[in-house]
Amino acid sequence: MGLMSKLLGGGKRTADDYVKLDVDDFDAQAVDAGTSVRIATISDKQDVIDIKDAVYDGDVVIADITRHTTTDRTMEHISDELKQVAREVGGDIVQKDDDQIIITPGGVQISRKKLGR
Repeated sequence: MGLMSKLLGGGKRTADDYVKLDVDDFDAQAVDAGTSVRIATISDKQDVIDIKDAVYDGDVVIADITRHTTTDRTMEHISDELKQVAREVGGDIVQKDDDQIIITPGGVQISRKKLGR
């Protein structure tokens, strides 16, 4: 893959195209951050409890929903619950493609526009 293809995003990616980052390689510390970004996986309805708690505590949650289809009845129920949480805290919620839901606490809005476009 040539330099221009790498810069412009052309061609297929392989594992060799990515660099694993280790947090220990960085000097900066996010000490006493008011908001954290939390990662979750939604396997069943029970997983929603931890996500709700995190958002109520002021954290942003990126949840992997690949185990469900967007038309799945369980996923509809989960989405409704998370939308209610976003409304209650004055936050925001979006579904990114078919694999992620992002939910934020109050004061954090999710832009619906991609950067650079």
